[in-house]
Amino acid sequence: MDYQDLFTYNKKSPFFLIAGPCAIENEETPNLVAATLKEICQDLEIPLIFKGSYRKANRSSIHSFTGIGDETALKILSGVASNFDLPVTTDIHTDGEAAMAAEYVDVLQIPAFLCRQTSLIQAAAKTGKIVSIKKGQFMSPGSMGHAVNKVRESGNDKVMLIERGTTFGYQDLVVDYRGIPEMQAFNVPVIMDCTHALQQPNQSSGVTGGKPKLISTVAKAAIAVGVDGLFIETHPDPSSAKSDGANMLPLSEIGGLLEQLLRISEAVR
Repeated sequence: MDYQDLFTYNKKSPFFLIAGPCAIENEETPNLVAATLKEICQDLEIPLIFKGSYRKANRSSIHSFTGIGDETALKILSGVASNFDLPVTTDIHTDGEAAMAAEYVDVLQIPAFLCRQTSLIQAAAKTGKIVSIKKGQFMSPGSMGHAVNKVRESGNDKVMLIERGTTFGYQDLVVDYRGIPEMQAFNVPVIMDCTHALQQPNQSSGVTGGKPKLISTVAKAAIAVGVDGLFIETHPDPSSAKSDGANMLPLSEIGGLLEQLLRISEAVR
């Protein structure tokens, strides 16, 4: 997908979708998810970017799943790209990972907790890939303009921002939808992360919780506000997922949700 396509999509779809499982936990699941998403999005004419984390670096517990090996997971992502003719994205965590991951994916995602990490953003920008930056739970929408400028001043104008909620107390997040048009004013695509916005972090069990039943609520509100894209993590069986199972959307539900969202978008256009 060309970067300009993220602004224009196609004539029949008012938004694009970034979706996939939270983590690359095996070879079968991402291919199953990609095949399902590709079919749904082709039918609905919604541009799709496939997402999967090749490594989970930000974990609550030292015992939590982190990955199946960087090279193995990145090759699976690259395989999804070639098998299904899809752009793919993954998150990176250190400067050195930028060039490595760029060999396999089309979009480099900067995690929310690292959105102020200047050298990481610069390293991602210098690969020439699209750089997708999640707004930190501790950041105002307006302050994300500095992150955008870090990419542009590194010689790369291909940048987009992801809203994923703001810390509300110790174990919850809240979405301020005023931030979507505020970040769009930086002339970048803005995406609503409908799954991580519903996380309940810092649980005493060491496993992050979530409210997946509200994914449709967050998505519908974002579409009504005029968001450019949606980010939805999905899995055939979230209860068995090795990462973020508590806030992923069951794969069987995503088609119906996208149909509803298209109807909302038609109503507010």
